[in-house]
Amino acid sequence: THQMNIDGTTCAITKIMAANPRRIAEIVVHLKFPGTYTDKEKAILEHAALTCPVFLSLHPDLKKTVDFGW
Repeated sequence: THQMNIDGTTCAITKIMAANPRRIAEIVVHLKFPGTYTDKEKAILEHAALTCPVFLSLHPDLKKTVDFGW
C-alpha cells in the first residue's frame, strides 16, 4: 500500500525458556532495515509489526520484545 522498499531486511529471533514450568517465556525479535526511512515510514512499519494477527495471537503471558534496527 505504501510502496516502501524493505528488500534486504533481516530478522533474528531468540527464544528464552522459563524453567518451571518448562515453556517459552520470551521471544526477542531483532529486525534490521538496511534502507533509510522517514519517521512516518518507521511508524507505519512498527505499527504493522506490532499489530500483526500472528503477533497478537501469541499467549498474553509470553513477553514479546521487538527491536527495530533503523
